Amino acid sequence: MRKLPVIFLLMILFACSEKESTVEKHGYVSKTPDLSAGVMMPEILWSFGRVGGAQVSPGGENILYSVTYYDIEENKPYNDIYSVPVEGGEPENLTRSTSNESGAMWRPDGKKIGFLSAVSGSTQLWEMETDGSRPRQVTEIEGGISGFKYSPDGTKIFYIKSMKLDESVNDMYPDLPKANARIESDLMYRHWDKWHDYTYNHIFVADYSDGKVGEGKDIMEGERYDSPMKPFGGTGQIAWSPDGKTLAYTCKKKTGKAYSVSTNSDIYFYDMETGETTNFTEGMMGYDKNPVFSPDGKYLTWESMERDGYESDKNRLFVANLETGEKTNYSEGFDQNAHNLSWSSDGQTIFFISNIHATDEIFKLQLTDRKIERLTDGIHNYQSVEQAGDQLVAQRVSMSHPADLYSVNPESGEAQNLTSVNDELLGAITMGNVEERWMETTDGKQMHSWVIYPPDFDPNKKYPVLLYCQGGPQGTVSQFWSYRWNFQMMAANGYIVVAPNRRGLPGFGQEWNEQISKDYGGQNIKDYLTAIDEVAKEPFVDKNRLGAVGASYGGFSVYYLAGHHDGRFSAFISHDGMFNFEQMYSTTEEMWFVNWDIGGPFWEKENEAAQRSYSFSPHKYVQNWDTPILVIHGEKDFRVPPGQGLAAFNSAVLRDVPAKLLYFPEENHWVLQPQNGILWQREFFGWLDKWLK
Repeated sequence: MRKLPVIFLLMILFACSEKESTVEKHGYVSKTPDLSAGVMMPEILWSFGRVGGAQVSPGGENILYSVTYYDIEENKPYNDIYSVPVEGGEPENLTRSTSNESGAMWRPDGKKIGFLSAVSGSTQLWEMETDGSRPRQVTEIEGGISGFKYSPDGTKIFYIKSMKLDESVNDMYPDLPKANARIESDLMYRHWDKWHDYTYNHIFVADYSDGKVGEGKDIMEGERYDSPMKPFGGTGQIAWSPDGKTLAYTCKKKTGKAYSVSTNSDIYFYDMETGETTNFTEGMMGYDKNPVFSPDGKYLTWESMERDGYESDKNRLFVANLETGEKTNYSEGFDQNAHNLSWSSDGQTIFFISNIHATDEIFKLQLTDRKIERLTDGIHNYQSVEQAGDQLVAQRVSMSHPADLYSVNPESGEAQNLTSVNDELLGAITMGNVEERWMETTDGKQMHSWVIYPPDFDPNKKYPVLLYCQGGPQGTVSQFWSYRWNFQMMAANGYIVVAPNRRGLPGFGQEWNEQISKDYGGQNIKDYLTAIDEVAKEPFVDKNRLGAVGASYGGFSVYYLAGHHDGRFSAFISHDGMFNFEQMYSTTEEMWFVNWDIGGPFWEKENEAAQRSYSFSPHKYVQNWDTPILVIHGEKDFRVPPGQGLAAFNSAVLRDVPAKLLYFPEENHWVLQPQNGILWQREFFGWLDKWLK
């Protein structure tokens, strides 16, 4: 009986929202921003609906997906679940509530939709009819869950629950309940943006029958490991076999220092009948993750990297014959990465996403002849792909258009819109032109760059130019749509943007991608200067008004350029950039990154590669700084700890260089809260306008 008020509350929320046409059409909608400027503004950017989580129904007729809107005044997101026919038609908001529903999933029989909601006080599994009616809470698991999947035969589910296995100070000293401290004896005590909370993600399996869930069994009982892996892993790292007898899951079964220096995750098989777990990828030393069974259960495909400790190694497409145990690398001879793998309904083809020359495209692998074909070609990024009947359903984005869902012909690659979530806002603003350019580098190679022009660009005028420095460092400058580093926002503020795919970025072969490791102050810096120098030759560019901006590795690039730019630039902005490599090595959390890319610790004086890397540390060249710089950093950034930004800002001030610090106590390596995001944009352009206009 205690569940009834909660059920009634959710039903009332759904029912009430049906009465308002604007809510019924869009779910939660924040206030319409001021569109009078006719170009991108921070408030417009944060008003776009964000599409995600597409999933095709068992019969292939409909697609579930989510749309998230941010309320700027409340400084929080609202998420609704939608459906749209695969053949096209009017999308339907299934939840239409002021609570947040997520993780939507078709029940295998197609008769109900499962989803996550915290309306009861903790996140639990709920189900509703396929039209969104009759929501009902299914689980009542202490502490809540963070994800789930039905087994293909509909007789079981797995769910993810956080299990406390380590002692806190208060557990160790119960007579000191107000003591606030940590006691550590090994690494990985914090990761990305959170201190370890003494808990681990564990997978539970339970019997399921028409909305009733039995007692869950922890298949990782007592293990101090996470599946899905933290901080970004989701249920895509776990897969049911078609017969429901096997659960494949991704896990890195290491702790402390061993975890911090390794990228060796594996795929494990849990046998539902015997309760035994086996390491299916034992001996494969890099990342192995995201398993997907073929429809007939005879094969398994997954993403695999070869080398332990190298997080940007080639992401290979592996397939295993589960009857013979043979594992085959289908990426041999394919000098690109493979992501987001999915099977065709007949089990003969694997569709996947791969970056090629700065766009993310759909490819397909024919198993019978090992042939890989490219399906799509355009100025866009595809982010996911799944077969639906005789079509593919894919999510697509570009620098000029936030994500929408598309129907893609699996033979021709032709695409048609299934959703148009942001057409109203997009129709009210003018975007700048996006142009591709190829440039010759200082070592005689060809480098791809994007050039983005202001709306209503006039070649007879003179414009300031921004050099965009990408992070990663191995993160491609593709057709991404960013809610912070948004090129159309920069263009709307009157800047030409040049965004080069300098050395160290994927999509141009593994040799190009790997060159940057242990060469941070080398060829890629020359590539940056090539890009800005080439664009600066144009008659519409004001050479006296050039700026350089970037985050993470891009933030390092800005700090390094500040000491080596020979007067090219008049303003710099560095967000969460590396400033002091020795300090960075000693304080970051994932040691595999600095070990591989820098080459090792600073105390290894005989390690020539490492010592060369430390010679590139920007703090060694502060004596050359003479250009105004804005430093931005987040307190919860444990990848590039906040001391890096504070040291850079302090050094600039002590050098009498015009400087400003924008510091976010509640943000991590990114900026995720709406009002902080808008503040970021205002300070970003305020600084650039002051020195470049």
